[in-house]
Amino acid sequence: MDRLRSMEVFVAVVDTGTFSAAAQILNLSGVMVGKTIQQLEDHLRARLLNRSTRRQNLTDAGAAFYKAARAILDQVKIAEDTIENMQATPQGRLRVSAPDTLGSAAIAPLLASYSLAHPNVHVELVLNNERVNLIEEGFDLAVRIGPLADSHLVARPLKPYEMVICASPEYLERAGVPRKVAELEEHHCLGHLAFKVRHVWYVGDTEYAWPQKTTLSTNDGHALRAAAIAGAGVIIQPEVLLAEDIARGRLVRILDSYLPTPRPINLVYLRDSKPRRKLMSLVHWILRELAPQPGAIGDPRHHMHGATHPV
Repeated sequence: MDRLRSMEVFVAVVDTGTFSAAAQILNLSGVMVGKTIQQLEDHLRARLLNRSTRRQNLTDAGAAFYKAARAILDQVKIAEDTIENMQATPQGRLRVSAPDTLGSAAIAPLLASYSLAHPNVHVELVLNNERVNLIEEGFDLAVRIGPLADSHLVARPLKPYEMVICASPEYLERAGVPRKVAELEEHHCLGHLAFKVRHVWYVGDTEYAWPQKTTLSTNDGHALRAAAIAGAGVIIQPEVLLAEDIARGRLVRILDSYLPTPRPINLVYLRDSKPRRKLMSLVHWILRELAPQPGAIGDPRHHMHGATHPV
């Protein structure tokens, strides 16, 4: 029996609450996780977990062993990180979580260039609009849009998430250029299924809403972009997704004075007294391209906070 691996499996089960969740982050089968826990209990001659259909609860012996095993694994990690930080070239695996549109349009190209510059680092990008738990789901770094809750994470601000309203030149020539949001009711508008019933935003104290009746709806921003370029109608989407099309004249910005307030974006990662070289190399790579301009909304100085802060 590999004692260290058994401790790792046991701690993962306790942290995640179930065998199946632990199996997912450890890349094992649920059967193997259960077998490992059973072997560990046989070796220690003590029951560590009271098993139920949904969750595993620690026994007194399990609580004591968890505390000791966690301390041992933390020391092993410190030892590994010490060696890693001595190496001139970052290497190993990094798992990154990012929202769908922002991740595919802005983060993926940066990870591609990072991988070319650091071939010994294997980067995994998972696109998901759900907010992940870095510890339970095994992520090293996450990109989050919107206000941050209090936690023990470190946050590094990026350029804010700005929306734009656009249509193709051909569509605007055919249908006319709307001057107010209310005029969109008379236009062909394209909707995102994430809007649910109504997409509402505020400019100051004034509420605006995207037309509920749309001529085409989809759950993918790239599909909406393609439809707009083809002249199907007006869209509201993240500026990062449409920036190149706007620069090349394929889409035209309209109604700029009615745009929603930009939302903050942050890179978040676990606080560590000795941050890993490969993680920090990726953090700095992303910040080099996406850090906010001085005085911008995403710039920490805009809010009179430091560049790195707990969230």
